[in-house]
Amino acid sequence: MNVFKKPLFYFFSLLVAVSLSLAFSSDDNLKPSNLIFDYNVYALPIPENLNFSEEPLPLDLPDIRERMDRELLVNTYWQSNSLLLFKRAHKYFPIIEPILEQYGIPDDFKYLAVIESGLQNVTSPAGAKGFWQIMKSTGKEYGMEINSNVDERYHLKLSTHLACQYFLKAKEKFGSWTLAAASYNAGISGIASELNRQSVSNYYDMLLGQETGRYVFRIVALKEIMKHPLNYGFNFKKEDLYSYSPTYEVEVDTAVSDFVEFAKNFGLNYKQLKLHNPWLRDDFLNNKSRKKYLIELPKKNYYTLDKLD
Repeated sequence: MNVFKKPLFYFFSLLVAVSLSLAFSSDDNLKPSNLIFDYNVYALPIPENLNFSEEPLPLDLPDIRERMDRELLVNTYWQSNSLLLFKRAHKYFPIIEPILEQYGIPDDFKYLAVIESGLQNVTSPAGAKGFWQIMKSTGKEYGMEINSNVDERYHLKLSTHLACQYFLKAKEKFGSWTLAAASYNAGISGIASELNRQSVSNYYDMLLGQETGRYVFRIVALKEIMKHPLNYGFNFKKEDLYSYSPTYEVEVDTAVSDFVEFAKNFGLNYKQLKLHNPWLRDDFLNNKSRKKYLIELPKKNYYTLDKLD
């Protein structure tokens, strides 16, 4: 038993108490600048010409202005999340952008994927999956393979093609890209029903539930912030951002009994294979129908330490 244990404890406790008492005894030490690290939060000016896919927001309406202000503030001051979005966008926008262009979809729709998933393969409480948050019924309606072996909702390129087909269908229905975007959240029938019930013709005149009511404003806010990072206090260099590895594709039209061994044959491990092919949901592939799959592989030595030298 250490006879000095308690006396030393009391001595150090007294020392800490005296130090704190002296630190806060001066009025100068009670000033905010000495208690925090000179951190300031500013109101944000709202740009006057905000638009979604060249369709302007009616910012002269006070409720529209308030709703836009909210989304700019939330996404500017949630700094860690927004900075991660910049990093991921640099990695994944180059995959999404050419597919949007192929279908004639405005480039602004890439920000819809940002608010849907944060550019991650996530699953919603309702069961929507992937970057574009596609429900199982919707995926099957558009011809996706979805089972325990393969789930193409996790395939970024294929899911982007599906999203583009949806946007074109919604645009044809409503004649507006803004309503097409809103319908991605509420459904084409849901938006059509509300337009009819409320006797209005555009998104900004509708009274909607909170999620759909915020939806387009969130897209526009992320677009504005991500296009003008310095205006919103985000500072980074190109080397701070994430990059997609150079890849090539291998065609497979047979069953694969073990993806661990499959990966080894290409100088990879199982994790690296799955990082590039999250749509492969098991460690084997049945493929009884002899369907042709394109499996994406990183080019040689991408994951070696030599690459980092």
